[in-house]
Amino acid sequence: MISAPDGTPLSPLTFGTMQFGGNADTHASQAMFDAARAAGITHFDTAFVYTGGQSETLLGQMIKDDRDGLVIATKAAYEGGSSRANILSGFVISQQRLDLDCVDILYLHRFDDDTPLQETFDALATLKHEGRIKHIGVSNFAAWQVVKAQGVAAQFDVRIDIVQPMHSLVKRQAEVEIFPMCVDLGIEIAPYSPLGGGLLTGKYVDGGTGRLTQDARYTARYDVDWMRTAARQLTVLAGDLGTSPATLAVAWAIAHPARPRPIISARNADQLAPSLAALSFDMTRDLYDRITALSVTPPPATDRIEET
Repeated sequence: MISAPDGTPLSPLTFGTMQFGGNADTHASQAMFDAARAAGITHFDTAFVYTGGQSETLLGQMIKDDRDGLVIATKAAYEGGSSRANILSGFVISQQRLDLDCVDILYLHRFDDDTPLQETFDALATLKHEGRIKHIGVSNFAAWQVVKAQGVAAQFDVRIDIVQPMHSLVKRQAEVEIFPMCVDLGIEIAPYSPLGGGLLTGKYVDGGTGRLTQDARYTARYDVDWMRTAARQLTVLAGDLGTSPATLAVAWAIAHPARPRPIISARNADQLAPSLAALSFDMTRDLYDRITALSVTPPPATDRIEET
């Protein structure tokens, strides 16, 4: 079980610091960190590549007063591949930025087709056996890649304890194999983008601008007719309930039976507030089903829809 050094458990939500030192300056980043802590969040996520290292550096400064009650995660090898040398050299820098002798979770940021998993997990096992990390995670892996990697990890007497897939009301592919795999194997789930890159906040319903209109990657990922329709319907439902569509989207993501711990993020504390409100939102089974029905449910892995 993943917990903080003093035994504090993972919170239902994870706070992602991707904006720290980028769209969020030091003041805004600190305000978001404080708001997350006030809401009871104990799990904070960053990465070697975020904002040129400022994300790790700022987070490292903020956690000093209550580090023992927090779970700190970072990610490695988004660039340069998952070779032993790249993982180990990059992690030295991550440790320096975070100012930590031991990081609670180190993720592989993505799957590397060009490096043998044996080499990759030799490096990760070295870090774990040296006491420099507590848990190994993987991000953006398919279910088969996780299972394959788990078998290799066992050769080095380590295991994958947590995964980080994409998951939201409009991106539900993880429900097909990744979530069931994690439940079966006892792996924690910390999915990212529960707001669908901002689509589910409702701001694009009225013609707002942001990543979906300015970043070609997000346009390709979320500018799909049925996704926009789902976002509009979620916004209407939120209005009827007197809440924010962002609150509904995050509360829905938390409520999945696999019990994921979604990663929320924002540019400032005001933008973060609706996501934090999901922690106290009463997501009934009926409402969960109503929201689920707004999106396209992916077919089962066997694609035998008639048997679901």
